[in-house]
Amino acid sequence: MPRVPWVCDGFIPVPEVGVLAKQYLERGLLVPDHVITRVMMTELEKRREQHWLLDAPLHCGDCTGFPRTLGQAKALDRICELDLVISLNIPFETLKDRLSARWVHPGSGRVYNMDFNPPHVQGIDDLTGEPLVQREDDRPEAVAARLRKYKDAAKPVIELYKSRGILHSFSGTETNKIWPYVYTLLSSKIPPVLSDEEN
Repeated sequence: MPRVPWVCDGFIPVPEVGVLAKQYLERGLLVPDHVITRVMMTELEKRREQHWLLDAPLHCGDCTGFPRTLGQAKALDRICELDLVISLNIPFETLKDRLSARWVHPGSGRVYNMDFNPPHVQGIDDLTGEPLVQREDDRPEAVAARLRKYKDAAKPVIELYKSRGILHSFSGTETNKIWPYVYTLLSSKIPPVLSDEEN
């Protein structure tokens, strides 16, 4: 698969926005448009002259997907023209169960999932031996509330990209079954990027 710069909305370091976002997520709320839009636009402006892959799918597990509202989609339209949008349609219960099984090591940010990536010792970080914690926004009730709000907010965005003919949807519950289809699509759409040595 061609190599392209990767931007993930869950890992962009903007400390002051991160603190504000955490307050919303801990209450099971979506991060407001103005906060996530500011973060994403700042990062994507840096990549205006290159191809990039925005890892913030419309149906992402963290529900911080970008764009998830029409306002965010319009902001994105102002800086670029999208070639391709992928929507992963994963059942509500599957997302809720996966997110509710997520535990983190606070000091490093290492993430474990008790179902498919558990630590060697339950509740203990593999590297430090320190206790793991479950974030407030990963508790089942917060996850369920966030998923419901996200679905309502994202529906018009999905319809927008569908009407433009750039939306490709994949359904399933297992990454290893969905990924080959996504990989094939991406490989057919993204031009190869050659390293300096290959040029």
